[in-house]
Amino acid sequence: MPLSPKQIVSALTEILGPDSVVSEPGRMATYISEPRRRFHVPAVAVALPREVGEVRQVMAWAYQNGVSVVPQAGNTGLVGGQVPLNGDEIIVSISRLRGARHVDAAAGHMTLEAGTTLQEAHGIAEEAGMMFPLYIASQGSARIGGVLGTNAGGVQVLSYGNARELCLGVEAVLADGSLYSGLNALRKDNTGYDLKDLLVGSEGTLGIITAATLKLFPKPDFYETAFLNVRSPEAALELFTRMRGRAGNTLTAFELMPRIGIALQLKHKMIAQDPAPEPSDWHVLVEISVPRGGAGGTLAAAVEEAFEEGLVTNGVIADSLKQREAFWRAREQMSAVQSREGASIKHDVSVPVAAVPELIAQGIAAAEKIVPGIRAVPFGHLGDGNLHFNFSQPEGVDGAAFMAGAGPVHEAVYSVVRALGGSVSAEHGIGQLKTALLEGVKDPVALSMMRAIKSALDPKGILNPGKLLG
Repeated sequence: MPLSPKQIVSALTEILGPDSVVSEPGRMATYISEPRRRFHVPAVAVALPREVGEVRQVMAWAYQNGVSVVPQAGNTGLVGGQVPLNGDEIIVSISRLRGARHVDAAAGHMTLEAGTTLQEAHGIAEEAGMMFPLYIASQGSARIGGVLGTNAGGVQVLSYGNARELCLGVEAVLADGSLYSGLNALRKDNTGYDLKDLLVGSEGTLGIITAATLKLFPKPDFYETAFLNVRSPEAALELFTRMRGRAGNTLTAFELMPRIGIALQLKHKMIAQDPAPEPSDWHVLVEISVPRGGAGGTLAAAVEEAFEEGLVTNGVIADSLKQREAFWRAREQMSAVQSREGASIKHDVSVPVAAVPELIAQGIAAAEKIVPGIRAVPFGHLGDGNLHFNFSQPEGVDGAAFMAGAGPVHEAVYSVVRALGGSVSAEHGIGQLKTALLEGVKDPVALSMMRAIKSALDPKGILNPGKLLG
């Protein structure tokens, strides 16, 4: 017979101690409420292990008793992968597993506990005179285990890759409590399947990542950053091609933003002043990292050339750290300001870089046919083809009514994405939000392979049930 909630709490308390188990609804609220507040299913309890051995004990007990487990790191995920789905699960939070196990600046890697926040990881790297180049808006609360579990992207994928490319190895507790010890720091290891890559991006459905070995890079001497006006996404794409040709891999960020995103931030007083010299339909945030011993001036020369050719209509190059931070603040708040404005329909999609302008044009046209007056706010990483293709409610329209009609807008956008050879999830993952969508767009053979892997590593289906594969 299944264990009762009281029996589950009692067993967890015996394993971890009373200070490491949360079962009161009020105290569990922060663990079951995710950022977008779409999913509100309670958990039986929250387990807070203090070290890897305790994670193993909890999983071995859960496996033996058929208790479902939701792994959770920083609870910043946007597709509901880190919160309960059915109400009979326990949450296993890795938030207490924090700090560095080993840092080797000379070899270019560090090994961190999975509960270390991304911001703390940046600090550890900087103390060693190095850099860990994964930056996302939620880095103050996002934790390494979740960052890897969802294969997070960020603003420097263009040069350094996403979380998977930045990870050399992982340690993970599997469904039955066994420990996968894959924390090697080898750049080359051609000995069969890459098990690390199975766990990275698996959204907690194959194991709980408890530590990771991550790549470190030399810190740039300084950054050259510009906020530029462009006439269209086509002009932005051409500008990206020119900039990449001139700067190569030192072009570390190329972010596209529509004017409405800046105008809304000004309206809601989220920024003190307009980062652009004058209004423009589209803006681009460009950043070049100048390596140690490198000469500056590459960005200024590239901007001057682009201005002469009509690709840039106006712009500002940051002349201080404060101004650079203001540019980035305007970019990072592009999503948050939509919540201030009201309801919004969001998409995290990617297409081949050359198809980004077509995605924007076709996607906006399709959405406007469905909802007249809908306000498109597409922004994001033009350099790697990943856009956050969002839509704010028409002015004067009830937000709840707008969201009730989101289905046809989703289908229209995803239809354009699929036609352009893109992905319906670029960096946020599948979670519980997109499981039905994945079923309809993923290659059947690929789905079959994924289910076979899941069945082999988690035969009882207790790890994050219902997530990713449905």
